[in-house]
Amino acid sequence: MNSSTAAPSSPRFELEPPPLGAWRKGNTGLEGVWRFEAPKPGREVLVTALVHGNELCGAWALYEALEAGVRPRAGALTLAFCNLAAFDRFDPENTDRSRFVDQDFNRLWGAMPWRCEGVVPNREQRRVLELQGVVERADWMLDLHSMHAEGPPLGLTGLMPHHAAQAASWGAPGILVADAGHAAGTRMRDHGRFGRTDDEQAVALLVECGWHGAASSRTVALDVLHRYLVASECAHAADLPGHWRQADAAQAPQRLQVTHAVTVQLGQPPSFAERYTTGQMIAQAGTVIGHDGAAPVSTPYDDCVLVMPSLAHATPGATMVRLARAV
Repeated sequence: MNSSTAAPSSPRFELEPPPLGAWRKGNTGLEGVWRFEAPKPGREVLVTALVHGNELCGAWALYEALEAGVRPRAGALTLAFCNLAAFDRFDPENTDRSRFVDQDFNRLWGAMPWRCEGVVPNREQRRVLELQGVVERADWMLDLHSMHAEGPPLGLTGLMPHHAAQAASWGAPGILVADAGHAAGTRMRDHGRFGRTDDEQAVALLVECGWHGAASSRTVALDVLHRYLVASECAHAADLPGHWRQADAAQAPQRLQVTHAVTVQLGQPPSFAERYTTGQMIAQAGTVIGHDGAAPVSTPYDDCVLVMPSLAHATPGATMVRLARAV
């Protein structure tokens, strides 16, 4: 492997796993799921974390919300630690091991083609079945994640314009990406009414808060959580710890539309021509940026923006990079 495609040495993992303790139990009969109702009617607001067990920033945000006693002023607030079985495997020396146990939790939603009569579900599939009702009950959902590689925080809004418009009004994160998801399966943020064109009352945002081990990813998660709870009218700013909210950026969030999701193909190992990062713009159409295992990958138009280029889980069918243009 030459120097242009070799993986850089990983920086120090700064985040410790949150001490969930009694917060692990939940109050709904589902492990790790907490639901609080307000006396006034309002939205069903859901915040999820640990969809992948090695993505700790969202778990810290939920932990801090529970410790602070955050409660809804209207409607209901649900906080869900999703894949605790994977989280229990966390090892800072081998963080990929705790991404999931049997199967990626965030590729199992939508029509759920894996639900076959007589087939015993694996651990992630069982957990999806447990949480399906929680997700389908929600009007608004914030799903907190982190990334395999260092890069700026970004929000994944799905394809429905109202999701992106709502997220843009919050002012963070600074990059909003409209995309269709992964060839390998449907994400939780696209499940049910969150993927429907006729339901603009349903709002979902998946936020990649930064690199898995960066302390700054926790800061981003808390900032976005603060903005989301206020925007949803679940809480007032005065109800929330002031240090969660960060200063507004000088510019409005940049909005990108993914046009191509490059997936890993059978063949030789996939590679990139250089060490690319999220948000990097390739000026000229036809620039070869790597190899998907079967053929070269080139930019389809000028000023092509790369989103989450990664070979961390480069098995056939996995997303290698998304190609986007500015909206």
